[in-house]
Amino acid sequence: MNRVTVETVHKTYPVIIGEGAVKEIGPVLLKMKNKPTRLFVIADEGVYAIHGSALKEALPDPIPVDWHFVPAGESAKSFSVFEQCLTAMLEAALDRHSLVVAFGGGACGDLAGFCAASYMRGIPFIQVPTTILAHDSAVGGKTAINHPLGKNMIGAFHQPEAVIYDTSFLHSLSEKETRSGFAEVIKHAFIADEPMLTEILRTIQKTADIKGAFLAQCLKKGIEIKSAIVKEDEKEIGVRAFLNFGHTYGHAVEALSGYGKTAHGEAVACGMIFALYASQFKNNFSFNIRSFAKWLKGVGYPVKEGLGFSFEEIYTVMTRDKKAYGGTVRFVLLNKIGEPYVTDMTKEELQKIDEHFRKEAEQW
Repeated sequence: MNRVTVETVHKTYPVIIGEGAVKEIGPVLLKMKNKPTRLFVIADEGVYAIHGSALKEALPDPIPVDWHFVPAGESAKSFSVFEQCLTAMLEAALDRHSLVVAFGGGACGDLAGFCAASYMRGIPFIQVPTTILAHDSAVGGKTAINHPLGKNMIGAFHQPEAVIYDTSFLHSLSEKETRSGFAEVIKHAFIADEPMLTEILRTIQKTADIKGAFLAQCLKKGIEIKSAIVKEDEKEIGVRAFLNFGHTYGHAVEALSGYGKTAHGEAVACGMIFALYASQFKNNFSFNIRSFAKWLKGVGYPVKEGLGFSFEEIYTVMTRDKKAYGGTVRFVLLNKIGEPYVTDMTKEELQKIDEHFRKEAEQW
């Protein structure tokens, strides 16, 4: 097993990564200083159908368990599903020493974490992610649900007790889910590791290449990158914002498409292209963006997804983004690969970039 330690001001916890890692959840729970009185598993119903038996067998017998099932994907992150979870938690008579287990992809983890953060003003939880995308979302303590006017706008910072990342669960992912998750790996490389980016562009030529030892290596490296950033800035008042590279434009595409129709990582891939053009516009960032966009397209990413919406539509959603401030939109851009920064962008600047972006897209 690979282990990465996440350190924050409020908590230090392990991320356990590897084939069969789910078996580690029993020892983790039984060794907790305050052993949980009860477990409440919030599980993606699709994931449970495939992998539920593995988690059931791994949970320790002495601790009683309740199971609650939620829809797959972003549809889980709604007010109605959130309310249903809290109702079920109250009906199960969870106390302050009960523990929530998030069992599913990034959306399920975000929802379950927010339920844990909200119930009795906060009870502990453990992340058991089952997707590539969740290597990013399961680490760092961000929890949230969506609002029709914006993604992840209702939430809390609430760090897990542990992240148990069994990579054998990844074998059942669809190509769409695989691409979506790997976009966050690409993001980590852009903001922190140029050699990693070079190796990704060399090794991956189609979705089927995202597998095996190379994928495991990328996931561990991505978690280490995120862990280092979270240690420095737990609540996103500084460098943690760098992790939003590609997300301002990407979240707008995702929201306008309808949550779940365009996968989160697919929208982020579009957003990274836009952010690269913005970096070129703002500070002459040197990178072959056209070649990168073609590479993404070859791997299977829907790189032109944002072109189905007008600039005004996209801009309106971007102004509601959590990073917007004082009438401007904040973007994470690059001085160079591995050197991100946050800057305010005016509507006029963004419109010029959008025009160039659309013209360039004709060459992808």
